[in-house]
Amino acid sequence: MAWTLAFLLALAACGNDDPRAGIPAPQAVTAEAVGHYCGMALQDHAGPKGQIFVKGRPAPVWFSSIKQVFAYTLLPEEPKGISIIYVNDMAAAGPDGAADPASWIDAKQAFYVIGGGFIGGMGAEDAMPFSDRTRALAFAQAHGGRVVSFPDMPEDYVFAQ
Repeated sequence: MAWTLAFLLALAACGNDDPRAGIPAPQAVTAEAVGHYCGMALQDHAGPKGQIFVKGRPAPVWFSSIKQVFAYTLLPEEPKGISIIYVNDMAAAGPDGAADPASWIDAKQAFYVIGGGFIGGMGAEDAMPFSDRTRALAFAQAHGGRVVSFPDMPEDYVFAQ
């Protein structure tokens, strides 16, 4: 009995080595979800959206477009203590091409089609995130553009008007 208790205490003291422990799950877009830069309801915008969880804040920072997600990570005045970034997975889009509001993926694992002329939620060209590289390549082949990963997103693309 004493050995079992000692083992359990030692195990508890080891902590959790899972790097994803404590990472918040993606939130559903509600009527209260408002874009960080535009101040408008996300439900009023077409196209894929994003949410960023900043350490120490329980609610996500919402974005009406994928370019805005990247801008937040690049602008020096924005917080850098990011827990996780989620974007809609366009591989799960409906037959009408609308983003599935319940399908979120880790933005750093996504593949993005850029330069294809897709008009996003803010009425400007935007990136299309996909969980599957093959689906992203097929979308780029059908609609134009090219596929990039999160660290390869060109800064000039993010800030282009």
